[in-house]
Amino acid sequence: MRHILGSLLAAVLLTAAQVAVADNADYDRLAQDILADLIAANTAPSGGDDIRPAVAGLVERLRAGGFGDGEIFVLPHAEKQPNLVIRYRSPSPVARPVLLMAHLDVVEALPEDWSVDPFTMIEQDGYYYGRGTIDNKAGAAMLVSNFIRLRAEGFEPNRDLVVMLTADEETTGTGAQMLIREHRDLIDAEFALNTDAGMVFLRDGVPRAFMLQTSEKVYATFALTATDPGGHSSRPLPDNPIARLAMALVELNAYRYPVDLNETTSAFFERWSALAPDGDIPLIRGVLADDAMQVARLDSYPYYNALARTTCVATQITGGHAENALPQTATATVNCRVLPQASIEETRAQIEAFTRPYGLTVTQVGAITPSPPSPLTEDVVSPITAVAQSIWPDIVVIPEMSTGATDGLFVRNADIPVYGISAIAIDPDDSRMHGKDERILVQSYVDATEYWYRILKVLAGD
Repeated sequence: MRHILGSLLAAVLLTAAQVAVADNADYDRLAQDILADLIAANTAPSGGDDIRPAVAGLVERLRAGGFGDGEIFVLPHAEKQPNLVIRYRSPSPVARPVLLMAHLDVVEALPEDWSVDPFTMIEQDGYYYGRGTIDNKAGAAMLVSNFIRLRAEGFEPNRDLVVMLTADEETTGTGAQMLIREHRDLIDAEFALNTDAGMVFLRDGVPRAFMLQTSEKVYATFALTATDPGGHSSRPLPDNPIARLAMALVELNAYRYPVDLNETTSAFFERWSALAPDGDIPLIRGVLADDAMQVARLDSYPYYNALARTTCVATQITGGHAENALPQTATATVNCRVLPQASIEETRAQIEAFTRPYGLTVTQVGAITPSPPSPLTEDVVSPITAVAQSIWPDIVVIPEMSTGATDGLFVRNADIPVYGISAIAIDPDDSRMHGKDERILVQSYVDATEYWYRILKVLAGD
């Protein structure tokens, strides 16, 4: 990728006016219109989880923008859930493709809870409101609008650029898994850039840091079950399944997995220490130094705690079959978020150690997909950083590990490194993803769209 770094040096010397086309307003309007169309397509459960109208609208836009049959691929994994792949082909590729990721499904939004219609994009007080404005229809709209913009400019990339828009990221991730399994040749890439992770950290209206997501914790769920023959409640025994389950959960709740930093989380704490509130600095330094006194304070900082160690927590509990009968069964669901470098087997073994004295069984719920961290290679991090600083001068790029998961989990597991760079400026204290009145700053959307335009030209330009 040496040619990429050469093009980068030229690109970052250009002014914003030189990088953009003469009249960028038309493309800002295009990006806005595409986002409005996607918001209007209710891809939540109340819309029947139907992704077809959203995909049909994007295909119509792409065809009008000059993309043909050999570049547009509608690949359903269920009747109402088509996944869309768009391949911007290079006439003379000199490097492997770059995969660009977003998803079209959204979580539910109840109109009676919102102050506006969640499925109509409304501009108000400097924001666009609507379900998916952040998670993740903005990402899909930015990618598609920039493909159309680049095609209109006659841009000929020196490597293929591949957009992958999935239909069920918020639920099972079946779309991403199907594309990897059955259409690997279509989406295979040197690395992937994900619009569904990372952000520009906004505080008091000022962009402070560009968050670069390079890893995700691994999702693992276990069922803890206690059983007993039961009997009449008027003749209680010394213990019963509910009591034994409760005692095991108390021990599990008190346990703390050891702090275990990886390349990403070490870099996060080191760079974040320059921006963190003053009161956080001793804790951050203590975590980096594995200072037991400071590590003991992590419970008071849930985000730092989730970055520093594997976590397991009881999230559901059921038991008993009648109010006048001793319970025959009691079950708790324990959800773990395991560090990507940690062992799932060791995590489970620790849970079993707590439950064994109480006669509980531990059963894995669902598949567990490993997600190896993506390396902080200079050939990827340098262009991401330089383009970020061309829009937000002197901004600090900070690697981060997501405590949740995206479709990047499956792509990383397929040996394609993934880097989350939504480029959307958000104040974390006003993040409304999955919540009421989800919204995105209009200026954040404009800036992020421009970021993606520039990064694509840098990564695939002559």
